[in-house]
Amino acid sequence: MITDFTDKDVPDQTGRTFFITGANTGIGFEAAKVFAGAGARVLLGCRNTEKGKAALARIADAHPGADTQLVEIDLSDLASVRKATEVVARESHLDILVNNAGVMWNPKTITKDGFESQFGINHLGHFALTGLLLPLLEATPNSRIVTVSSTGHRFGNGDLFWDDINADNEYHTRKRYYASKLANLLFTYELDRRLTARGAPTIAVAVHPGGSDTELGRYVTGGFGMMMRAMTPLMRLFMNSAETGAWPTELAATAPAVEGGQYFGPSRYREMSGPARQVDSSPESKDPVKAQRLWDLSIELTGVDPGI
Repeated sequence: MITDFTDKDVPDQTGRTFFITGANTGIGFEAAKVFAGAGARVLLGCRNTEKGKAALARIADAHPGADTQLVEIDLSDLASVRKATEVVARESHLDILVNNAGVMWNPKTITKDGFESQFGINHLGHFALTGLLLPLLEATPNSRIVTVSSTGHRFGNGDLFWDDINADNEYHTRKRYYASKLANLLFTYELDRRLTARGAPTIAVAVHPGGSDTELGRYVTGGFGMMMRAMTPLMRLFMNSAETGAWPTELAATAPAVEGGQYFGPSRYREMSGPARQVDSSPESKDPVKAQRLWDLSIELTGVDPGI
């Protein structure tokens, strides 16, 4: 079992190509910077091009000569996802796809394609992206798909709101987030099962960053938000920074001993912070019947069939 992994343990990545969504800030940016510093070619998937260009400049400052490129992508718009995959598909190979971008606890919004945004961005956008890039990934030996989930996947009682998937009748900001993070794990495990059955050279794994001090909680409002902000100075004693919160992603993407279907997170304070290691997920996340249902629904909603 891999334990106590940090950015210092990332091996040389020369010759490998990475594509990371949500790479202009937080965990995505920190991982992109580390991969670029290790010699990889890194494609930064960003919704905001100006912030994306700033991220490229920051990586260049840290690692002069880094091989990076901006890829515009909005996970809330499937047309944008398709355009981004057309750009990435021009690469000769794709070793690592990191499904990192996400929203958390935001007010109810609907994506351009009519999906409740937390489910639409956190799961459906990445489902479509992965399916469209799968031919390139499978053509690359020892490639990996890394999807960022959350410990929050445990808190939603296994509810994916099957009968109200777009929140037409009810919307609870935290419960919808928990559902989207459960979907990330169900998708990862089902994807890896299918890749294994196919004999593919690609594996799927998942990670969570623990309690990380990033911009992800910017939508938290009301009394709960006020309480969180008041407690933030104390919580930071036990939380990861964005830099250390990226360690599980860096482990999953680069450690030689990683196997398909594994899940990685921090090692200390109930998986809140510290070096990365292999961890476990909830029984609900491993339900193959629920995973099959989610797979079929995702194809129906996105129009993207991974074909495996």
